[in-house]
Amino acid sequence: MDKANAEIAYIIKGFPRLSETFIANEIHWLESMGMKLRVYSVVRGNDSKVQAIVSRIRAPVSYLPPATSLSDSNFVVWLYHNLPRFAASHVRLLRWRPWTYCKTLAVVLGMSGKYRLTPLSKPRKIFFKEFLQAGEIALRVLDAGNVRHLHGHFCHGATTITWFVSRLTGLPFSFTAHAKDIYTSELNPGDLLRRKLLAARFVVTCTAANYRYLTQVCPEYKNLHVVYHGLDTDYFVPLAQSSGEDVPLLLSVGRFVEKKGFDFLIEACAKLTAAGVRFRCLLVGPEGNYSGRIRRMIELLQLSDVVTTQNAVTQEELRSIYQRATVFVLPCLLLDNGDRDGIPNVLAEAMAMGIPVVSTAISGIPELIEDGVDGLLVPPRDSDAIAAATRGLLDSPELRRRLSTAGRRKVCQNFDARQTTSRLKELFVAAIHGAAAST
Repeated sequence: MDKANAEIAYIIKGFPRLSETFIANEIHWLESMGMKLRVYSVVRGNDSKVQAIVSRIRAPVSYLPPATSLSDSNFVVWLYHNLPRFAASHVRLLRWRPWTYCKTLAVVLGMSGKYRLTPLSKPRKIFFKEFLQAGEIALRVLDAGNVRHLHGHFCHGATTITWFVSRLTGLPFSFTAHAKDIYTSELNPGDLLRRKLLAARFVVTCTAANYRYLTQVCPEYKNLHVVYHGLDTDYFVPLAQSSGEDVPLLLSVGRFVEKKGFDFLIEACAKLTAAGVRFRCLLVGPEGNYSGRIRRMIELLQLSDVVTTQNAVTQEELRSIYQRATVFVLPCLLLDNGDRDGIPNVLAEAMAMGIPVVSTAISGIPELIEDGVDGLLVPPRDSDAIAAATRGLLDSPELRRRLSTAGRRKVCQNFDARQTTSRLKELFVAAIHGAAAST
């Protein structure tokens, strides 16, 4: 096999997605550095808008046959409706690699029993669905001929599929562990995350906080690496002059879900309004399970003239919004079920744009923001602290200038995509050489 033609197969749950632009950026930057990739997506992204970066990706994107939800479904009925869509691929795979196929199926059967919710629960059905999907990808990978390494994004469903594909094809795999997928136990019950770590050629995670946690999950695993999500610091740049906004704009960006802490930001806006502070606040992001709550709070607190919401936008549209912002506020939370952000990409983007930021000292955020040096950190769930920090920035142009300059410098030093992607490329090249040497 000519190593120059070796390909990496990215296995993703949905592509493209506005909320996962970092994956599209990563693929684009790897390609710009000479890597050859293929993308296998379980479902097609259904966002009404698509990032411009997607059009610059050369990798072929392959989508799986649709499969219906297993939730509240009778498994036999589910198989009746879904198995025919995958049967031809699995029959070919069984004939091609009968022993490997049967061993992998035995692992799936074992997992479905081992990771039941309780000892008396029925076998866990999701692994059968993921096995069907993995078989489809495995056959396509083998037919492609040039794939020498597999990589999954998020360490629950996509990585389970990637692991099964690895077993079916004999190719090594790696994965990127992000945030919720690491800490929410129901996504990786029992010792499943530990098993995935031990099976992977290497594992990447996007914060040092995640790294420390994963080393506790599996202390003997030695091929774990921190690679921050990078951004194009030549694209996200400060305006040469003031945007000329008459009223200061507080900006926050993220899916409308609990962990973003938007409700505490809205409470802070009410306190600022009561104190006579002149400002506007814009919340931008896709709909989520807190959308209704957020809009009700805005109405209840009589903030409709001050706080507005806007649906998800592309990076190009978001950059224009950043250019109007005076302060960026994202008061992230750590939820009881373990759900959290790692380092929100929008925080790094705002800092690269020269916007002073306010956030909370949870998860990996302190790796991006040093309180009082390149941003402000407040306690989570504290609307008084959010209001005080925000007002301090609005009242002090000098503080805004100092923090914005230092914030831009921090992002350029540690989060530039050229640096972060170079590190990831090194890991892939080493994996390809290792795979080629073993075949």
